[in-house]
Amino acid sequence: MKYWGYFVAKLAAAVLLMWAARVAIRFCFPRPPIFLGQRLEPFMHDLGYTTAMMLFFFFCAGLINLIVWDQRYRCRTCLRWLRMPVIRGSWPNMLLFGQPRIEYICIYGHGTLKVPEVQLTGAGRDWEPHDEDIWKELEALEAGRK
Repeated sequence: MKYWGYFVAKLAAAVLLMWAARVAIRFCFPRPPIFLGQRLEPFMHDLGYTTAMMLFFFFCAGLINLIVWDQRYRCRTCLRWLRMPVIRGSWPNMLLFGQPRIEYICIYGHGTLKVPEVQLTGAGRDWEPHDEDIWKELEALEAGRK
């Protein structure tokens, strides 16, 4: 729940930022006066306003894309960035080692994210939570060897 709450909070902050940018654009380009009993919208009638709105659209699309991309590479438990990318699989040996992918791990051992290098079927990232703390398990293995 914390993972999705953080995502909604980032989206709410982005909407607030986009709203402020929209108000600034409206403030910089006032509406034209009434002409023949009609007030025309400046969009498609004013080149500067139309260009500003196009740049505003690209800004909004890029911001939403950045938020979604950032959220995909975060731990589902602690919301920290996933680290330690490891390349698994091999293109020439796909039958033996499987499809090439990159695995990211939470530094606190909460889980692993497996990202395929090529997504042909639309099935994307696979989050695999770890039941126990992975570092405690590794310490126990090391203590057993001594």
